[in-house]
Amino acid sequence: MITILAAAGDASVLDTIQKTFGLNTPFFIAQVINFLLVVFILKKFAFGPIQAMLEQRRLRIAEGEEKLKRIEKQLAESEATTAAAIAKANEDANRLIEEAKTSAAVLSEQKAQEAIAQAQQILTKAEAAAKADRERISAEIKREFGRLVAATASQVTGKVLNEDDQKRINEEALAKVEG
Repeated sequence: MITILAAAGDASVLDTIQKTFGLNTPFFIAQVINFLLVVFILKKFAFGPIQAMLEQRRLRIAEGEEKLKRIEKQLAESEATTAAAIAKANEDANRLIEEAKTSAAVLSEQKAQEAIAQAQQILTKAEAAAKADRERISAEIKREFGRLVAATASQVTGKVLNEDDQKRINEEALAKVEG
């Protein structure tokens, strides 16, 4: 019995709703069909192209982000390569500087040795020249001394000395002076 009353009550509720909202079943069905047609047309001609365009933009953005990542990776590789090249160039420059310092030190040592050798040569030549001068002067003094001794002896003895007498007197006088 409750179900019959509920079914009778449901019919009155449905009638009440139809009267309150002015629901007309044939118009309602026509409106539902019109709504479905509008939704279909909007989906096909408005939302479909818009969604396709949004999908294309999303793909282009994804490609752009991927390209950006590749560019960042290439930039990092390029920076690493550049840093390695700079480090190698600095290393080569330091090596060249050290080589230049070493060769400058060697060259300086060579020049110093050459200067010492030249100074030794100059000293040797000067000593040889001085020795030659001493020998020349000594020979000159000996001749002059011999001449003076012979002149003195001839004046003391009053006779003219021959060459053998002069030579003997010179040798005796030189032996006494040198000894």
